[in-house]
Parts: sequence; structure tokens; C-alpha cells
Amino acid sequence: MKADIQPNYHDIQVICSCGSTFVTKSTMEKETFNIEVCSECHPFYTGKQKIVDTAGRVDRFNQKFGNMFNR
Repeated sequence: MKADIQPNYHDIQVICSCGSTFVTKSTMEKETFNIEVCSECHPFYTGKQKIVDTAGRVDRFNQKFGNMFNR
């Protein structure tokens, strides 16, 4: 068996864009890892729903193509 072929498994600090941080283990060479969403700020875990469709895309689609489907 070859010696020293296993990756280095060490602690890394994960930093979310909301400011939350936690420590986990990884084989990444970095010491810190930046993420956009974590369990502290994700709507599924917090129970707070964010409205993603602020531009009204569904309404614009229905106004533009709604006549085609109502035949």
C-alpha cells in the first residue's frame, strides 16, 4: 500500500454571508470557506418566507401569453 496518499482531514471555519460562523471538518486545503446560505438564514429552517418574484415575472407572463392558453 502507498504511504501518505490520504488527504489531510482538518478543521475549517465556515463563514456565511449573514455573519454566522461554525467549524466543521474537511479535506479542503483552505482554512476558511465562505457560503451564501446556512441554517441560520435559510427560509426553510427559519420559517420566514422571502418573496423571490419581486419583479412580477408570473404576472408579466400571464399578461403577455395568457390569451394563448384561454382558448
